[in-house]
Amino acid sequence: MSEDQKLLAVLQQSADRTVVDHIERLIHDAPDYELNRINVLAFAAKHGLDEEATIAAFLHAARIGLFEMSWNVLCPGCGGVLDEGASLKSLTQKEYSCALCAAGYEPTLDEMVEVTFTVSPRVRKIAAHEPDKLPMHEYLRQVFWSSGVDLPENFEQLLDEIVIDAVELPPGERVILSLQLPSAFVIVFDPVTHAAQFIEVEGEPTRERQNLSLVLNELHAENSTLKMHPGPLRLLLENHTKRRTLPAVWIADDKLHGLMEHRRPFLTAKRLLTNQTFRDIYRTETLDIDQRLKITSLTFLFTDLKGSTELYERVGDLVAYDLVREHFRVLHEIVASEAGAVVKTIGDAVMATFPTPDHAISAALRMREAMRGLNRERGEQDFLLKIGIHEGPCLAVVLNERQDYFGQTVNIASRVQNLAMSHSIYATGTVVENPEAQEIIETQGIRPTLQKTTLRGINNEFSVYEIP
Repeated sequence: MSEDQKLLAVLQQSADRTVVDHIERLIHDAPDYELNRINVLAFAAKHGLDEEATIAAFLHAARIGLFEMSWNVLCPGCGGVLDEGASLKSLTQKEYSCALCAAGYEPTLDEMVEVTFTVSPRVRKIAAHEPDKLPMHEYLRQVFWSSGVDLPENFEQLLDEIVIDAVELPPGERVILSLQLPSAFVIVFDPVTHAAQFIEVEGEPTRERQNLSLVLNELHAENSTLKMHPGPLRLLLENHTKRRTLPAVWIADDKLHGLMEHRRPFLTAKRLLTNQTFRDIYRTETLDIDQRLKITSLTFLFTDLKGSTELYERVGDLVAYDLVREHFRVLHEIVASEAGAVVKTIGDAVMATFPTPDHAISAALRMREAMRGLNRERGEQDFLLKIGIHEGPCLAVVLNERQDYFGQTVNIASRVQNLAMSHSIYATGTVVENPEAQEIIETQGIRPTLQKTTLRGINNEFSVYEIP
């Protein structure tokens, strides 16, 4: 039995079999470029697979060595990959700059960090395992641009129309390009070092030769825009790095912008951090103790069992313990099925996260109904669940050796849960007024009741909805 067959057999034991079958065909039959930086959401959409099951399968596959996981910092402008690492621990810069877009960005885990999967070289050797041997168009497709950039099928042809001239420059070498500058905005750009020089080509054409020198190094120095005339250019390029570079002269017109503007959903770091399978597999391997990574929007759900103390007194510790464990099992299943993750349990309470408010609302309604079902089965009112939901920015951190979250959004969600009575769901305006969440609530025929209240530790009056 080959190495990949052994690993796939192991994967069948922990992942959805239909997804595993598609992964097996991908490994055996797909062209090389489809096995590098795999966009899991695009893969699921292409084959009609459940997204959560597909994410879980690739996570398990990475854990056993079928794939290598990569965390890539993206430029939100051009979609280029600014940095990559095997885990979030390697992404430590406070700001990332994109030379192609001439912009700097503070990284957030929402849309600026993608998670992709590349087939392991021990399973199948592909060209991207040696990126410095890829031709320029494949380097751009497989290494420079993120999996969220949906490049057209005629990508190579369009690239030939955009690029005036290009060269493959070995480390330590220099080259002179002689070319004609058109009347356009031109960029000398190298996707390996991310070096860029902008040239505004305008005015009367000239026959006199113009000169420009560009040194490629690891400094990513910013360059001001030069002004030149249409006509001949002598371009000196020097590679001061230890890698092959791919400098080219690009025409920055509508064709280039059109090449980059088509985007597709991708697996964000935020979504993965709030995925139950990921949290179960990578419990302590996500962040360093001193890392503080921003998330601009995450939805928090807190639950608590009302009257659990009385429950222990009425039925005894052993029975009550089993009942509470059953309640935790049901809540875990619902959270995971709604693309969420349980961050921690505190006594009889649960703290969970969801990528968007609609998933949290759906989970809360299902939790309430599940608890009613358990009560009907027992003929008692043992499970009286209180639920609070809030959405907003936060920090991903490490607390007590586990990945956790910190910030006012977390505090407010906890305070909102404290307002709830038995069987009630309280949610803030940012949650209830979310269009997708509104649709779920309206479909259930529920009319939330707005309340103005104060929350402990929050100075201003707060708008909270009760979802009866």
